[in-house]
Amino acid sequence: MTYPLNGIAPLSHLGVIRVEGEDAAKFLHGQLTQDFALLGMDQARLAAFLSAKGRMQASFIGFKRSATEVLLVCSSDLLPPTLKRLSMFVLRAKAKLTDATHDFALYGLAGDAVPGGSQPAWTKADVGTASVVHLYPADGQPRALWVAPVSEPAPPGALLAPDLWRWSEVKSGVATLTTPVAEAFVPQMLNYESVGGVNFKKGCYPGQEVVARSQFRGTLKRRAYVAHAAADVVVGAEVFSTADLEQPCGTVVQVAPAPDGGFDAIVSLQISAAQEATSLQVGSTDGVALSLLPLPYALLDDI
Repeated sequence: MTYPLNGIAPLSHLGVIRVEGEDAAKFLHGQLTQDFALLGMDQARLAAFLSAKGRMQASFIGFKRSATEVLLVCSSDLLPPTLKRLSMFVLRAKAKLTDATHDFALYGLAGDAVPGGSQPAWTKADVGTASVVHLYPADGQPRALWVAPVSEPAPPGALLAPDLWRWSEVKSGVATLTTPVAEAFVPQMLNYESVGGVNFKKGCYPGQEVVARSQFRGTLKRRAYVAHAAADVVVGAEVFSTADLEQPCGTVVQVAPAPDGGFDAIVSLQISAAQEATSLQVGSTDGVALSLLPLPYALLDDI
């Protein structure tokens, strides 16, 4: 039985960084993989904060609450170190970064609970004092992120089990970075250039040269895929091809229980391993078999 992806889910696994000041958007534009300088009030951005080597230290959904206030929603486990690192680069910019997690209530909306129904991903609408960011769909159902001051009532809709929302995150194919896989990937290894997470026309930011080289020189060897496993697997676990159990060919990025049984996951795999007809498994000994599922969006052609 497949449970309907329809309702609202509180998102306790996410946190909020508030960036305030007249240089808030300009500051983020110089630090993240997406364009914040031209961010409109009706838009949101998927973006990553990279190390100098181009590895993802955190991923965000960012949007403006006002002309001088930007909110960054990220995995709560990565928020403290990310806030500390980002704050180091403020210098003379007129921007202040704080942990605003306790100031906002976050909900995932799915199906009939999404105001306006299906809309393009990363569009934003204001519903009273709430910000509604439309996300990539999952299992054919529209999805959105609801962010509102904690004093506001919850959005209307039936309660959705948190595990079912986490499953929808996996099925959308858009990964949220967490601690076990921090600094493990360049953005393209998670398909971020294909789901609106990288802007190749914006100015410099830390790690930009590595990202550009991966895209324009054909050096990208890994992509993200959606997969199914009969048993539970853990984030950060290595994936192997049964043709070679000595060298891992991938990494588990995100996992959630599947409503029909087993577990679905986002995995970052060597493209060659995904294309070959060999079997995949998580772990080299007593491995859990892994079967790839159709990716829910088209990949941007390599340049």
